[in-house]
Parts: sequence; structure tokens; C-alpha cells
Amino acid sequence: MIRVLIADDETLMRAGIRLILENDPDITVVAEASDGRQAVELSLKHSVDVALLDIRMPGGDGLKAAEQIASSTNVVMLTTFGEDSYVAQAMKVGATGFLLKDTPPQELINAVRKAANGEPILAPQITRRLIERHLAAPDSGSEARRKIDTLTDTERNVLKLVGEGLSNTEIGEQLYMATGTVKAHISRILPKLECANRVQAAIVAHDAGLTRS
Repeated sequence: MIRVLIADDETLMRAGIRLILENDPDITVVAEASDGRQAVELSLKHSVDVALLDIRMPGGDGLKAAEQIASSTNVVMLTTFGEDSYVAQAMKVGATGFLLKDTPPQELINAVRKAANGEPILAPQITRRLIERHLAAPDSGSEARRKIDTLTDTERNVLKLVGEGLSNTEIGEQLYMATGTVKAHISRILPKLECANRVQAAIVAHDAGLTRS
């Protein structure tokens, strides 16, 4: 059973998410919080597997909560269009998932299942805007190429597919690897690239010219 915490200052939003998730027999919502401080307390109290946190809440926001619980809980941030800067901050504090609040019900359920397994969850729209925003900054291609020079050929192949948005399972199918092997490669790739998460690694892949244009 996947134990979920929902943190959002809107009661109706929490109720809607609960209703969607509890249609899945393997998911149970063990706690609800209306602000970041409650989210931290309840996450620790209930041994939560996945915490769905609204980025902006009064009385302690989701970013502060994510920073405190990301080491022990898989954190998925709930966001809306126009909050790219908040998403970038959440990446830095350890959140591994980002979903738009209008995510379709089945996609939300699938995202929680993936997050519980430690897989990164990134709404395509968010990933695309983050990369576009980064690429609009001064050129960093030479720095990215310096970083990927530290990778083995296999790691570079894995990074290329990460940059193209493939999941661990899809990468394994393309490179004829077990999913666990892909995860192991990614865990070695991230520190070599000085990246905290998969999105940052995807940006390095784009900067270095590894991915398809």
C-alpha cells in the first residue's frame, strides 16, 4: 500500500486529489495538511511514501516542507503554469516530481505509483519550459561538454536518453539493460555532472548537444 500525504491550502483541491487517488486499491491517503509546517509534521508521523505538496501555501510553503522531508519521502510538487522559478527552487531542495494541478486523474495515479518507486515525475510541459528557460541563458555548451567528458560511453548513452525524456524502463529497453542497471548508471551520472536530479542532467545533455534537435 502506497501511503500518501496531500498538502494544499485549498480544501476542495485536497478533497479532489484524495477522491482520485483512493480509487486505486494500492493507494491510501494517510494525511492532509493545509500548510508546509503541518506537512512536515504529518509526513514524519505517518511514515509517508509520497508527499504531494502545493508549492505556495500560507504558514510555511511547500518549498520549505520539501527541503525538510525530501531525504526521507518522495516529494512531488503541485504547480501551475507560470511558476517555473518555484520549480527550479524545488529541484534544488530535493523534490523529484512536478505535476500540474490539472493533471488528468489516471496520470495522477500513475505519477504517485512511479514516485513511490523513486522514479522522477516531470510533467512534459514543465520540463520543456525549464529547458527553454535555461537555453535562453548565456551559452553553457562548453561547460556541459566538459562534464560529459567524465562519463563512460555507456553512461553517455544513458544520459542521451534521459535528455530525450525517456523513463528508466524505456531506456532499459533501448539499451538492453535491466531497469535496476539503468538506475545504477543514473546514480553515477548525476554526481559526475554535478546535478541534483534528472531534469538538471537533461539540461546538461541538451547543452552538450547529445539530444535530438
